[in-house]
Amino acid sequence: MNIILVTDSRTTPRVIDLRSPALRLRAALGLAAAAALLMLAGVGATWLLWSPRDQALHSLRQLRTQLATQQAELGAIQRDAQRNVNALAVKLGQLEAQSLRLAALGQRLVRAGKLEGGEFDFDSSPAVGGPELPLRQSMASPQQIDAGVQALRLRFDAQQQQLTLLQRLLLDRKVDAAAKPSGMPVTDGYIDSYFGPRTDPFTGGNEFHTGLDIDAPAGTRITAVARGIVSFAGVRGGYGEVVEIDHGNGYMTRYAHAEKLLVHAGEPVRAGQAIALVGSTGRSTGPHVHFEVWYRGRVINPLAFVRGKRAL
Repeated sequence: MNIILVTDSRTTPRVIDLRSPALRLRAALGLAAAAALLMLAGVGATWLLWSPRDQALHSLRQLRTQLATQQAELGAIQRDAQRNVNALAVKLGQLEAQSLRLAALGQRLVRAGKLEGGEFDFDSSPAVGGPELPLRQSMASPQQIDAGVQALRLRFDAQQQQLTLLQRLLLDRKVDAAAKPSGMPVTDGYIDSYFGPRTDPFTGGNEFHTGLDIDAPAGTRITAVARGIVSFAGVRGGYGEVVEIDHGNGYMTRYAHAEKLLVHAGEPVRAGQAIALVGSTGRSTGPHVHFEVWYRGRVINPLAFVRGKRAL
């Protein structure tokens, strides 16, 4: 295949033979040179348009974007944490209010129990200390919450200890009151012979009467005047059928001349419990109960006890 090139009518036409190996080689070398020039031009354009400085700036912009995102996430976390801290501060305030009400209740109990102040001073806060630091934040901080919790824990511990002691003391007083003889041993009866010197009904001589004789119909129930343990139940000398009750704290009561005993030695009894029936056994002129009160091994006048109000 030939290509004929005609420039004008006066010159001889030029013939190019496309099948010539030399022509083909020159054409291939030209195309390769053109491709290499294009590649060099592309590399140069890339270097001009995308320099290391531009690459660094691009990376910096990416880092700034990531930093802004992380700062936003951190701000959200801080806001959530602050909300939690504020919620804890509100709860701490509620607990402090409850502590104040608890202290007020303790003071009322102290006054009701007619106790001395001393260790039951609920108005005073537990002793604490530490350096004084200025408050720089308007919102509650975790450090403030922690300090408040520590102070409240100390206050609760002190109040718990005070209330425990107060409860123990009031319970002991209640036990003491329940164990202290009080009231009449019979519901229907009257005192016909008092504690102290009197004329002996059998001999007419002078004697010292160690208790109260309370007249009551035979068979009337005799009741314990306080809780305790039956220390003796049986016949004792001139007392006839008798019940003796140890109430603790040094007190013992004796109920004599019974017709029938309803308890036995070692049995616990409560205040108001029937322990015997009125009779006239032993050295007696008729149905009645001879009632004695002993304190720390000495007989005392029962009159003040029978006139008292029984603690059930």
